[in-house]
Amino acid sequence: MTKVTMTVNGKAVSGEVEGRTLLSTFLREDLRLTGTHIGCDTSQCGACVVHVNGQAVKACAMFAIEADGTDVGTIEGQANADGSLNVIQQAFQDHHGLQCGFCTPGMVMSAAALLKDNPKPSEGEIREYLEGNICRCTGYHNIVKAIMAASGQDVSAIAAE
Repeated sequence: MTKVTMTVNGKAVSGEVEGRTLLSTFLREDLRLTGTHIGCDTSQCGACVVHVNGQAVKACAMFAIEADGTDVGTIEGQANADGSLNVIQQAFQDHHGLQCGFCTPGMVMSAAALLKDNPKPSEGEIREYLEGNICRCTGYHNIVKAIMAASGQDVSAIAAE
């Protein structure tokens, strides 16, 4: 067992892990932050996206020991300080960017990383960025619309689906 220490959503945390423990497992099982979803365990679906030192990372493709000493952000840390939804989360709600909700945490985390790097992405840029996130319910249209709305762009001309 190896001790890992990191900052998760602004709080210092530590735990004992085996070398093979995935970051997703550490977050869900040790820290009880179950918003990071496990969809495939092969880094294909993107349901487990978190931010590590500000970069979007698939938590099922990273060992917990690799995150030792880092700053990790999860979906639980995305809400505003008063507990209300942040602009991206609110846009997903307002524009029906979710159905079953399983992919939503990873989509929101990916969207946050995209908007940090590209504050006004085009529809094509959003679709390209989300290629590593799979949604089996929505067809992506409303997810893209929600991300565009969260970026402050006018989405009134985009037809609802």
